[in-house]
Amino acid sequence: MQIIKSVYFLAAISFFYVVFFHAGMAEGVPQCELYQQIQDNNRVFKVQQPCMWGTDVALLQHMLKELDYYHGLINGKYEEDTALAVSHFQEAQGINPDGVFNEITRQALDDAYCLSVSKSDVPPPPGEVSILIDTFLRRLTILSDGEPYKQYAVAVGEGDTPTPVGNFKVLRKAMNWGTGFGTRWIGLTVEWGIYGIHGTNKPYSIGSYASHGCIRMNNADVEEIYPWVKPGTRVIIVDNPFQYQPKEFRTMRRDTRGGDVLEVQKRLKRLGFYDGPIDGIWGGAMEEAVKKFRKARGLPFDDAIDSKVYTKLGL
Repeated sequence: MQIIKSVYFLAAISFFYVVFFHAGMAEGVPQCELYQQIQDNNRVFKVQQPCMWGTDVALLQHMLKELDYYHGLINGKYEEDTALAVSHFQEAQGINPDGVFNEITRQALDDAYCLSVSKSDVPPPPGEVSILIDTFLRRLTILSDGEPYKQYAVAVGEGDTPTPVGNFKVLRKAMNWGTGFGTRWIGLTVEWGIYGIHGTNKPYSIGSYASHGCIRMNNADVEEIYPWVKPGTRVIIVDNPFQYQPKEFRTMRRDTRGGDVLEVQKRLKRLGFYDGPIDGIWGGAMEEAVKKFRKARGLPFDDAIDSKVYTKLGL
């Protein structure tokens, strides 16, 4: 128990460090409000001079100690003794035992550690796991071979920062990144921003529209589903991307991002006006496509998608 408390303490230190030194760096792009913290918790550790160090290394040492691979000091330095513990863990997991703490090793360690500290008595789903999230009902459903297995209340994005709607996959998972993430992070493959399913230090927000687009869960709930999902697990998020929360279709211009942008890109491409990527990001090619579409449909010159364009697109 003392080790687990220390892990949370160290993660909290990391969170406040990131907030203090990187505040404001994530403005302007739709994504998790803790974007910079995600970036800072994705380092690859290896033995070098000067040695790599930080609270993230200390957290790694705590996790390896809990699993009985590391027996040295928790000093936050990635030196030979820590690298040796990592190589022993890699060997046990069938990973190349090179002592380099990379993404593959991180995912394996997260899974092993979360199983060792799990408090849930709910058995894992017997079939293939997928996730269905309904942003209107604010509900996450774990599916087993396509059938509902268990449901959870969640918080989703506010009207101005909606949760992305569409078909995605789990990109990566991580544990104990700091109080803002709660105790678990499950990142998603959203092309136009950084979004994920994670815990929260604001349990009162569950069941509401409260986030910058991420899906918040109670910590006990996200800890329960964490071992059930892997990178590649399918995640389906449903709602109307044009009338989220609900509200009127928004007027869109250059640099807008979101599921509604993606749907407009599909329609413009199908009509032969757009030949750029279908990625939910409004760039130069889409701006030119909108201008051409407006001219072809007899609309006033503008670079915006407004109610008249939505009507002409049949949306």
